[in-house]
Amino acid sequence: MKVSVLDQTPVPQGATGPDALRNTLDLARLADTLGYHRYWLAEHHGGRMLAGPSPEVLIGPLAAATSRLRVGSGGVMLPHYSALKVAESFSLLAGLYPGRIDLGLGRAPGSDQLTAFALQRDRRERAPDDFPEQLAELLAYLEDDFPPQHPFARLTALPGVPEAPEPWLLGSSPQSALWAAQLGLPYAFADFINPRGAEIAALYHERFTDSGRLPAAQGMVAVSAIAAATDEEAERLAASGRMAFAMLRRGNPIPVPPVEDALRFLAANPVSSDRRLVLGAPATVRAGLEAVAREYGAQEVMVVTIVHDHAARRRSYELIAEAFGLSRSDADSASGSREWRAATTA
Repeated sequence: MKVSVLDQTPVPQGATGPDALRNTLDLARLADTLGYHRYWLAEHHGGRMLAGPSPEVLIGPLAAATSRLRVGSGGVMLPHYSALKVAESFSLLAGLYPGRIDLGLGRAPGSDQLTAFALQRDRRERAPDDFPEQLAELLAYLEDDFPPQHPFARLTALPGVPEAPEPWLLGSSPQSALWAAQLGLPYAFADFINPRGAEIAALYHERFTDSGRLPAAQGMVAVSAIAAATDEEAERLAASGRMAFAMLRRGNPIPVPPVEDALRFLAANPVSSDRRLVLGAPATVRAGLEAVAREYGAQEVMVVTIVHDHAARRRSYELIAEAFGLSRSDADSASGSREWRAATTA
């Protein structure tokens, strides 16, 4: 089973957005040395908790700082953008980093409704819900597949040709699974949003059509997880994310708080959540992630980790890599991280 990383670029309390972005670069470099398969960047807008509104901007620096990872979007929220602009941007990245660029695509706004409206270029009315048409147009640009007489046919001369990104459809609902199956695209399900997606993933596999893009269904599941030296320490670290998401649900997004602050908050404000979180010592987390992958029939699991301390987040990914026996490169991850931080702060 392949193991990958989804980075939402969390902003720890007491840090700045630039600090969070440097942490993302540092974690990508570490993931590259540890043997993770992909490193995807999320798109979120208008909040204080996450500093990643533009995965297409971050992919280039991450790809330049790494050598083995596939780097991509998890995902581009297509309703905000022109299909042509997305095709051009990711074609350019694929040309610069051949065979390493993924284009994960989502329908959700990655924001609240007001922020989504602010992102619109034309605000005379709400943007239409035409995701299937946008997606078909984007694929036609990337695959040079417009009919000869189509007015956009000449626009497929993209800057990275003959290289191209690998498109994925992201989702947490039955509709996204059906679109991915009908189009023969690989499908990534967000279990960290909807942990009841096994039947949806099964629907994707059942309805998959070979469109010439993939010979068979290719599924991935993205899961929230934290590994630490002990189950108890992992549970303690999880308090920061639990408080941050509780505040987000209240409409008051905050930076990710320190553990002690979060523990005090949760003691005074018990919160319940139906979201899955795989926690524990390395063996516990491996068993949990493998169980989720079996549940989804997924060939790949993508791990998203939200904690306050960046060192704890790094250590979590190190422990997961060790638990899965990922192939570590010859580069020393610790010294590589120090060199990268020195280069980015000089």
